[in-house]
Amino acid sequence: MKNSILLLGGVLLTLVFMLWPASVFELVDNRSEFANEMYNENFYLIVAIVSAGVAWGASALFYYVINSVSFSRWYHWLITLLVAATVAPIVSYIYLSGVLSTDYGSNLLGFCVLDSVVTMALFVIASFAMRWWSSNCRHTPIPE
Repeated sequence: MKNSILLLGGVLLTLVFMLWPASVFELVDNRSEFANEMYNENFYLIVAIVSAGVAWGASALFYYVINSVSFSRWYHWLITLLVAATVAPIVSYIYLSGVLSTDYGSNLLGFCVLDSVVTMALFVIASFAMRWWSSNCRHTPIPE
């Protein structure tokens, strides 16, 4: 029962983030022209979908595809987190640099750093939501 509640809680937190991504992404910068264009063109939602997909996908990859006793230490989990926190901002950067109407340079790089932090948080949420059904990695990163 506890495991199902954690899964449901993780899914709900992710859905809340995906419904209001601007609230999270505009914590750092909400008055610039870059933030206005991101909001008006609904790019925050696209980045939120990428971040959530990469975070939940990397977590599922770690707990269910790799799922190996020899790859079940906390530092293996940390490597997976860092890979997810690198992949999502790179994908977002490539997409946004292609669709934004003007060159925002440093604003876009700063946004990608924030996206990396958000992806890390989503990965932790996803990990604690789905780790309980893993046969070999359910004690990673923190034992029960």
